[in-house]
Amino acid sequence: MESETKTENKSKREKENNTDIKSLTLPELQEWVVSEDEKPYRAKQLYDWMHVKLARGYDEMGNIPKILKEKCRKNFDYITLNAVKVQESQIDGTKKFLFELPDGNLVESVWMSYKHGNSVCISSQVGCRMGCSFCASALNGWERNLSPSEMLEQIYAITLLTGERVSNIVVMGTGEPLDNYDNLRRFLELVTNENGLHISQRNITVSTCGIVPVMRRLAEEKLQITLALSLHATTDEKRRKLMPIARKYSLDELMEACAYYFEQTGRRITFEYSLIKGVNDTDEDARELISLADGLNCHINLIPVNPIKERDFKQPERVAAESFKNKLEKNGINVTIRREMGRDIDGACGQLRRSHIAGQP
Repeated sequence: MESETKTENKSKREKENNTDIKSLTLPELQEWVVSEDEKPYRAKQLYDWMHVKLARGYDEMGNIPKILKEKCRKNFDYITLNAVKVQESQIDGTKKFLFELPDGNLVESVWMSYKHGNSVCISSQVGCRMGCSFCASALNGWERNLSPSEMLEQIYAITLLTGERVSNIVVMGTGEPLDNYDNLRRFLELVTNENGLHISQRNITVSTCGIVPVMRRLAEEKLQITLALSLHATTDEKRRKLMPIARKYSLDELMEACAYYFEQTGRRITFEYSLIKGVNDTDEDARELISLADGLNCHINLIPVNPIKERDFKQPERVAAESFKNKLEKNGINVTIRREMGRDIDGACGQLRRSHIAGQP
């Protein structure tokens, strides 16, 4: 099967205009199958091989006629990802994967095991153009968006490599998901489809640094996913220093968009707040965060910043983080300190890809 995968990946690079078959919805696949004078039920068989049995190539599809396989090869790309590096935490078993895309670009994904099930954090872009100062993802710039199938395939490849079912998905790896909205939307449709992996929308979290118009567009879809806003600061001035997107959208606009999301979906917002020692962890920051959250149905996820060597950001001491958390809790705010997973490996978004590109072991 490996030789078949390499051959098909080579043919992908040689094609320019072909659609990727895994990015098609079942109705679209049915329409194409019928247009090729094939029996309509063949579409469901193909879909099942790709999205349930997770076939790595057409040759694995035992009940698909050879002539239909050839038609598929002629008309569609078939995306599969190869793991070029895997790191496993000796502390908690978290696995971080560096996957090579058909064009040679690299993306990261993380597998985490919890009591409530297995979670996978996937990337939505190669690189990122948001430029958040505490994140390694943007240090090499933005290359391109990922297709729906390239997002799906991170989950499929990890499922095959670990031998375990994924129950929760977090689109919070490299990239800004709402900067790749159309592909993200199709990915969500495919991964929740009852004929595929059928992941519950309520088990999916999508993060954003705060692209206000797209947050509102997503709200109007009325999906039941969780939206996680990367907040990280309590004033416009501080946020602009950490996150360039804050120069375009104010905190007032962000909070209005968050309220709109809850109004349209009934789903509470999660605020991601990276605690950076001496930057956004003061008593004043706690008071301002309490004020921002007032009246919003939200949950605040405190994240001790994951240091990267290119930035001089440090984590607050554990007692300081707990004190910050307690101040919020005393004011009736739902808050947790994120459990650090994979701390002994390249845990922060973009670190593994960046070190691989630099030729580091």
